[in-house]
Amino acid sequence: MRFTLVYPMRAVKHHHRWLDGADLGSVARTVEDAGFDGIAVSEHPFPADDWLAAGGHHALDPFVALAVMAGATRRVRLFTHVLVAGYRHPYLTAKALASLDVVSGGRVTAGMAVGYLKAEFDVLGVDFTTRGRHLDAAIPAMRAAWAGTDHDSDLFPAHGHTMLPAPVQPGGPPIWLGGNSGAAQRRAVALADGWSPISQGADTARITGTPALDSLDDLAAAVAGVQAGRAERGSPPLEISFSPFEKSLLRAGRTEEFCTVLATRLPAYADAGVTWLTLEPASRSYAAFAADVGMLGEAVSSFR
Repeated sequence: MRFTLVYPMRAVKHHHRWLDGADLGSVARTVEDAGFDGIAVSEHPFPADDWLAAGGHHALDPFVALAVMAGATRRVRLFTHVLVAGYRHPYLTAKALASLDVVSGGRVTAGMAVGYLKAEFDVLGVDFTTRGRHLDAAIPAMRAAWAGTDHDSDLFPAHGHTMLPAPVQPGGPPIWLGGNSGAAQRRAVALADGWSPISQGADTARITGTPALDSLDDLAAAVAGVQAGRAERGSPPLEISFSPFEKSLLRAGRTEEFCTVLATRLPAYADAGVTWLTLEPASRSYAAFAADVGMLGEAVSSFR
């Protein structure tokens, strides 16, 4: 199992105060030095105020933030967690991801999803109702652009165009798809390199409009299902990224307690088929973040 650290989403609203003289390069080096395998940045370009008031969060532009982090690190992988495919044309997304892969020396993983915030789609002028169809068509279009081949598509045809420089990784950055729905699972099986189910109870499920997933048994069954689908297609197993059920302790700032509990649960997550565990501290400053990341890194170090 490998481990990803998410840049704290609650830090963005008070970004300059939170950093207190540090920068994103310092953040990324702290994560890499603690032994983490990846660092992730979320995306919300223009969220609605009512969603923010109900517990939503702001986000840095993931391509800008991850480019800065790439320049400050040498080993850690760089994750979008997650890009909403419908927010932009797939060839613009492909160009940004390819450029990030080039400047990072081939360390990008593209986490993507259909998205669920209609108000954000509306303000960006894109169609919320066709977001699933958009994602289904976007992935093969992006891969064709990275491969330098023409692409036949109802939505995104491309003939006689070239996108250079090509990504460092053969075939382009791995694409991991998020979501709990049956459609998300089928999409991951057919189109992706990884799947990121969401640990969520009934309340959060009502907000996201996707099924709840709140037990290790449910997680193991879902992972087994998608991996069986991959085997039926003759495709390699998916990477499985998951944010642990105990994440509420991190959100409450109880990092030490979280580490104690997680240490006993890591074997169960591995047995459930998780290959990447994603952790997001709720640190209220960069100094607290450095301390929390140190504790988290130590907690997972024996399981890497």
